[in-house]
Amino acid sequence: MTLAATDKSPAQANRDTLFLEDATLLESHEYPGQQFILRLKAPQCAARATAGSFVHVRCDETIPMRRPLSIMRAARNDGWIEVLFKTVGEGLNALAGKHVGDSLSIIGPIGRGFEVHPERPNTLLVGGGVGIPPLIFLAEQLHRDALEWQPLVLMGSELPYPFEILRSELPADWLPEEIAGTMPMLEHLGIPARLASLADFPDCLNGYVTDLARLYLESLDESQLARTELFACGPTPMLRAVATLARELALPCQVSLEEYMACAVGGCAGCTVLVRTDDGPAMQRVCVDGPVFDAERVVSFAED
Repeated sequence: MTLAATDKSPAQANRDTLFLEDATLLESHEYPGQQFILRLKAPQCAARATAGSFVHVRCDETIPMRRPLSIMRAARNDGWIEVLFKTVGEGLNALAGKHVGDSLSIIGPIGRGFEVHPERPNTLLVGGGVGIPPLIFLAEQLHRDALEWQPLVLMGSELPYPFEILRSELPADWLPEEIAGTMPMLEHLGIPARLASLADFPDCLNGYVTDLARLYLESLDESQLARTELFACGPTPMLRAVATLARELALPCQVSLEEYMACAVGGCAGCTVLVRTDDGPAMQRVCVDGPVFDAERVVSFAED
């Protein structure tokens, strides 16, 4: 589910899979909170996208700087991808104004995605805000896999969710019955999910998504924890809290980092983070060395 191991560095391996593609806008859906989901016809990107990878999008011909957007879904056979974004700034406002049939230049798929491990099939996926899309991708991918994955998706948002909250009929014995809000697409696939917010949304936990994660993990016994791994994407404070929780329970945890990017293909080194490597501390680029990292290797997350 990630790049195959090669003798090349992560960045070099990633470059072999990048495509500059003129994508066609197939669908555009607006949601409360100035959020948009776009479906783009992009066969080359769709064929190679992995959960955690992203595209660098030219939002308009008049705006030279591209914007990095996580891939939320990808249909290899039909050749489309979906992205979710909130309109912040000139570029994304311009992107929100595009119409079905418009052409958009994209570079992608970029980055190293999540890597799942068969010995830990109990996968806890934690997403916050615009960090939710990679976890939707991962959940759908696990659902299609022939292995016995057991994904649970937890989401948090202070904006209205970009879907109508559905009351789940899938069991969650670790929660009170009134906390039953879920995402319709995941519910229809049979993937359990629960929602959190401080915005008093119906059927959601009144708290942070990390509160949901703690409630779930503390309900597991030692044998269940030994089969559990965490995957997270969202704002930095949320990722730090997830990493801390994973460390408390001695669980492996992968985080997809959010950083400002200029080139997004490893050339400018403007999105570097300090990580621990086998050869000692090093600055690595979120765009091509990540965006997914082992949480314990990210220095700012591993510090107490």
